[in-house]
Amino acid sequence: MRDLLRDELITTAEIVVVKVGTNVLSLPNGLLNVERINRLAEELYRVRNQHRKVILVSSGAVGAGMGRLKLKQRPALVPQLQAVAAIGQSQLIEAYEEAFNRFEIHAAQILLTADDLSVRKRYLNVRNAIRAMIDYGAIPIVNENDTTSVQELHSTFGDNDRLASLVANLFPTPLLILLTDVDGLFDRDPSEPDAKLIPVVAKWTADLMSLVAEKNSQRSRGGMASKIKAAKTVTQAGGNMIIANGDDPEILTRIFAGETVGTVFTASDHLLTARKRWIGYAGVASGTIRVDDGAEKAITQKGKSLLPIGIVDCEGFFEKGDLISLVGPSGKEFARGLTNYSRRDLVQIKGRKSSEIAGILGTCPYEEAIHRDNMQETW
Repeated sequence: MRDLLRDELITTAEIVVVKVGTNVLSLPNGLLNVERINRLAEELYRVRNQHRKVILVSSGAVGAGMGRLKLKQRPALVPQLQAVAAIGQSQLIEAYEEAFNRFEIHAAQILLTADDLSVRKRYLNVRNAIRAMIDYGAIPIVNENDTTSVQELHSTFGDNDRLASLVANLFPTPLLILLTDVDGLFDRDPSEPDAKLIPVVAKWTADLMSLVAEKNSQRSRGGMASKIKAAKTVTQAGGNMIIANGDDPEILTRIFAGETVGTVFTASDHLLTARKRWIGYAGVASGTIRVDDGAEKAITQKGKSLLPIGIVDCEGFFEKGDLISLVGPSGKEFARGLTNYSRRDLVQIKGRKSSEIAGILGTCPYEEAIHRDNMQETW
């Protein structure tokens, strides 16, 4: 049965970014599911033949490496994780190249770290490179560069859902499709017998995260929470997103036939500027500012700036103008912003009134630690 909303989204989607998760691409024993890759390549070929530009964001390198090495658990140490990713990445791209060669299409591998999209010049270089690959008739296959990323230095995306949302936002009004091993977003834990699939999310509310039911996986890092965050990133930039079950070998065909499958997240009516999108989602934070409950509520509920009096502590080494992560009493990040002061200065004025800044530092260039104009909530 065709759906009018989905028909409109499909009709207007010129840039299609498809992200496929590790669990979709892996057999129960952890080996790479080559048959699923072949089917995915065939469906992407059909989508491209509808005069659309197609980009694939593929997990699976670590999972493929685990299968090749016969590991039963994802390595916990960074060097081991990097080694497993390197071993698995070659197998993954070889499988895609063989699958696309049946349709005389080349697979163009792109390995990224968060830094590649955090600096505007490199951000533009990535976008231009992807466009050139598409112009040559190839399908870009993007993955996080686990081999060189180091999580402790904040250089990783954390999961390929976020990476996919950032790649989608390189282009105007994209359609991002996240293929996972569940049917979409449910109104409660999908394991409950009366759980119902939510077909459309058109408005963001604080209750969305309460619908997330995470499950453990030894091969993947993402989860429904990361997909919800990816949806916010894309929809606030004017794109649309669909979460659907990648275990269905016909899922892309059904989506582009306008069928009511998965959960659709529609573009927001209140779009962020490119600068705000970069602050909130693309940039890499140089440090962390921990704030009290009053400061968090002032920012999230009243749209206020961050004043020194609301700061509890500072972590990391940062200078004036650096991008900083804001964390509340719960320990979770709720916003990011460009700091008016270095860590050295903030440590001296934290918990103090703005009227005291000059007496402590000898000067008071700003009353705010981070001005509202240089801040964006991340949830």
